[in-house]
Amino acid sequence: MVATEGVVTGRTAEQILRDVRGAVDRRLRVVVADRLAEPTRAVAGYHFGWCDVQGRLTRGGSGSGKAIRPALVCLCAQAVGGVAERAVDAAVAVELAHNFTLLHDDIMDGDTVRRHRRTVWSVFGVPAAILAGDALLVLALDVLATSPVPGAAEMVRMLSGALLKIVAGQEADMAFEQRDVVSLDECVAMAGNKTAALLGCACALGALFGGAPSSGVARLHEFGTRLGLAYQLVDDLLGIWGEPSVTGKPVRADLRAGKKSLPVVAALTSGTAAGRRFTELYRRSEPLTKADLDLAAELIEQAGGRHWAQTEADQHLRRALSCLRSASPEPRAAAELTTVAELITRRNH
Repeated sequence: MVATEGVVTGRTAEQILRDVRGAVDRRLRVVVADRLAEPTRAVAGYHFGWCDVQGRLTRGGSGSGKAIRPALVCLCAQAVGGVAERAVDAAVAVELAHNFTLLHDDIMDGDTVRRHRRTVWSVFGVPAAILAGDALLVLALDVLATSPVPGAAEMVRMLSGALLKIVAGQEADMAFEQRDVVSLDECVAMAGNKTAALLGCACALGALFGGAPSSGVARLHEFGTRLGLAYQLVDDLLGIWGEPSVTGKPVRADLRAGKKSLPVVAALTSGTAAGRRFTELYRRSEPLTKADLDLAAELIEQAGGRHWAQTEADQHLRRALSCLRSASPEPRAAAELTTVAELITRRNH
């Protein structure tokens, strides 16, 4: 139970995400079934957790993530006085776009595990994963373009603009792995593009589908962007200290991959003795052993990288909630947005 401005919502964050996941998943299945041909349809079904490698339906049938972005779309539509059901197409479009990025990211990062199962490229091959990602991207834009809600052109431009930022963020992320020196400002800008852009877009699309004026759209866009930065900071903490049961990835995954994540760059640029030791260790040409990875995590913490990232995440969450309040949202929706925001920035790490 969460109280916001005197209003109590009985739904927990987990219940909110589950309810949205159910509504969005039903529409998502229809879109994929109706508009994708085999074998891409089967590849997408595996990625979303609807079936196994052989195409057999899986029990429960939904392994396509926590539905954070769709929940932001639907709740922001309600926050401006709209109806969540009318925003389902926008939620589906955002979820399709997000999963397009995941399919391609897994290839570029060489990740073999996502959501506790093998990644698409490691099962079906790189060409099939690329094509499936491309198909989801096209579907995302098509769902928005054909939505009966007025202003489809503006919405498509908003999503395509966010996607271009994501591409720029991914390019920077990959480039950082090859560079010895990366500034903290560069790393924050990368996170703003790679992660925060789509969360901001999700909130803005929800506001548009809910009929908000431009000022309300802008405030909720800022809410989502700030929340996205907090989310990425927490995600980076999980990439080093998170439990595989939480992350769905191997322990120390980001360090093993040589990522210049936010806590890593904070340590590298800290000017501390621990930071200098970490820099020497992280620049080795040979792969880091398990003992090396554990030492690296310890040195990042000693250099202040972990504390800095958590402090920044907390500050961005506070600023996000301030932006939400400035939009004068409907109280119940505001309470539920606050609940979801706190959940995704308070994951175990």
